Amino acid sequence: MDYAYAVFKAFIDPVFLIFILLFVIWILSLTGKKKGPILGLFFLIVFVYGLSIAPVANYLLYSLEGEYLRRGQENHREYDVLVVLGGGSFDIKPTSETFLQNASLARLMHGLNWYKHRPSKYFVCSGDGPASVPEAEMMAELALAFGVPKERIRIEAKSKTTWENAREVDKIFIRKDLSIGLVTSAFHMKRAEREFQKYFSDVSPLPTDFRYTSPGKYAAVRYLPQTESLYRTSIALREMTGYLWYGIKGF
Repeated sequence: MDYAYAVFKAFIDPVFLIFILLFVIWILSLTGKKKGPILGLFFLIVFVYGLSIAPVANYLLYSLEGEYLRRGQENHREYDVLVVLGGGSFDIKPTSETFLQNASLARLMHGLNWYKHRPSKYFVCSGDGPASVPEAEMMAELALAFGVPKERIRIEAKSKTTWENAREVDKIFIRKDLSIGLVTSAFHMKRAEREFQKYFSDVSPLPTDFRYTSPGKYAAVRYLPQTESLYRTSIALREMTGYLWYGIKGF
């Protein structure tokens, strides 16, 4: 499943789609017909432009994050369990070091801030990640350093996907009526919340790492192609692909 899912996500990546369009234009150029390559180039320009401007990125991200933006910060509950999902890690082999990616750090800091003001019985760090050291273990070390008592920390370091996050956390707790405060990136929350609700009856989203941005004061810049906008569009498309895939597979 993991392999098929990785391939499925690769097909929707903007860089891959741009490469396919360039390949098609090259094939058309070999036919000797002038209209084909010109038309293909036109569609490529429109396609890349659309992916690379802020309004498109914001529209896609708002479809994922808008529900949580509208809720605001009215939630002040204390939860039995705070669950922080890992958001990526990486190795630097020449220095033999492993680091958490920005998404993981943002999620962890949000969880720690919530715990500081509303301590929970358990603080769960969840996720294996692609690096040599599991994300959950690195997050747990930081949580301990920031004052979370060791006896309250639970480490779930087996899961590699969102549905595995939920399944493995479920194995830690016998009671399913525990209140769960779920911490992850806002764009990822819809999928994560849906998976955890399959196992626990009381799951509340505590989103962070929002990627939607309000329009700036320089309106014209929003319609200029930007690398940052392309990156945010890519994040949205990948998450939408994941949500669709989970729906197809029934996770």
